[in-house]
Parts: sequence; C-alpha cells; structure tokens
Amino acid sequence: MAFASSFRRVLGASTSATSSILQFGSIRFSSTLTSPKLFVSGLSRLTTDEKLRDAFSPFGQLVEAKVIQDRMSGRSKGFGFVSYATVEEAEKAREGMNAKFLDGWVIFVDPAKPREPRPPAQLEPEPSESGFRTNKTVGWCG
Repeated sequence: MAFASSFRRVLGASTSATSSILQFGSIRFSSTLTSPKLFVSGLSRLTTDEKLRDAFSPFGQLVEAKVIQDRMSGRSKGFGFVSYATVEEAEKAREGMNAKFLDGWVIFVDPAKPREPRPPAQLEPEPSESGFRTNKTVGWCG
C-alpha cells in the first residue's frame, strides 16, 4: 500500500516536472526574430562548421554557419552562429532545431544579439630610463 502511494507521488512529480519543462521551453521560445542571425548554444566540442551547416541547411539558404573556437587550443567553445538569407528562414530553423540533438548534445537556438563594443585595451606603461616602471597602487616596482 505504501509502495503504491509513493509510486503515485513519483508519477505525479514527473508529470509536473515535464509540464514545467514544457512551460520553460515556451517561455524561452517566445521572443520574435528581427535578424536572420541565430545564436546556437550547447554544441559538442566535436561539432565543426560543416556539421553545423549540414544540420541547419534544410531550413533555408544559409549565408554562414560558424562554430566559435578557442584561439589557443583550436577546440570549439560550445556555441556558434548561423545566418540565413531571410528572417522567415531563420524562424523556421529556430522552430525546427531548438532543443534538438546535434552530435549527441541538446542544442538551443536563440536570436543573436548585436555585438557589444569592447572597452579599449589599456597599454602597459613604458619602463623609465632606469628600467623601473611606476605602479599606481604601490609606488615603484622592479
């Protein structure tokens, strides 16, 4: 008897968890596209530009499919961008590929945000004639 009630509790919890996941997916998908560029997250480290292009090409004319890679190691950072010729094609791709498997990983497709400008790089202060440089917090350092 106790087993049956705990079993019902587990089943009840799983259905409520499933419904909350579905609600989360609809909230995540609610924004509309204004640009034909999509941000793809959750990519496998083994996903290449070609695999990304092959996965997204059935939804329309691809302009670009790019997996962002680490400069030092050359491996994928786990996200990329896909650009289409029109916003309608991008919307179809978003509907068709969001929360789907690619290379064994679940990927998420969202509208790409415009790139934010980076602050200018600070130049290293030049050493003086004596070979020392000024450290603003401590004073002189060598």
